[in-house]
Amino acid sequence: MPKRGKRYLALVNKIQPDTRYELEQAVKLVKETSYAKFDSTVEVAIKLNVNPRHADQMVRGAVVLPNGTGKTVRVLVFAKGDKAREAQEAGADFVGGDELADKIKEGWMDFDKCIATPDMMGTVGKIGRILGPRGLMPNPKSGSVTFEVSQAVADAKGGKVDFRVEKAGIIHAGVGKLSFSEAHLVENIRAIYDRLIKIKPTTVKGAYIKSVALSSTMGLGIPVNPASVVKEV
Repeated sequence: MPKRGKRYLALVNKIQPDTRYELEQAVKLVKETSYAKFDSTVEVAIKLNVNPRHADQMVRGAVVLPNGTGKTVRVLVFAKGDKAREAQEAGADFVGGDELADKIKEGWMDFDKCIATPDMMGTVGKIGRILGPRGLMPNPKSGSVTFEVSQAVADAKGGKVDFRVEKAGIIHAGVGKLSFSEAHLVENIRAIYDRLIKIKPTTVKGAYIKSVALSSTMGLGIPVNPASVVKEV
């Protein structure tokens, strides 16, 4: 086992074992225990009481974070005609059809979000094996397959986060940057949590949320009391 430095051990000692912190305390600890020398991303990990192997318990969705993600997002839109012009006017970075699909087949992936109008899904389907594993495949459930192109581009640029439960039943999502204020991080985390509650599968028995944890890039994991994440009214 590699020997840990004094700074790392001092940070570890800030976290009490077997303690689930209130959300505001957890956010404060994430900021205090980060040892990265850059503005790292803060991530929430939420373990759900679901079995993703069952289609009716495959939890996926999207939410526009009230305070954004802190990242510059490059948006690609598959559209034609008036919808292509609408996408360009909305600020999409790349707009097109078959020519973009061909570039992607050749290895070009210089974008972060992919949106498509329904009539372009035939083209998009041809590169599904490339986009899918990277989490870039447009999907109606996340709002990325739509004729409301202008709104979709605005949401993607403005802090929309897509999430999908993994095999272990865990949702991972970035909720902002370490430089964000504690209040803004709390608001973003609650927005994701609230969305998860709203799309809870009807077939789930017992507690839906099993655990919540926060961390930053290269930072320590902070257990959170799920009850403290409930969106305040």
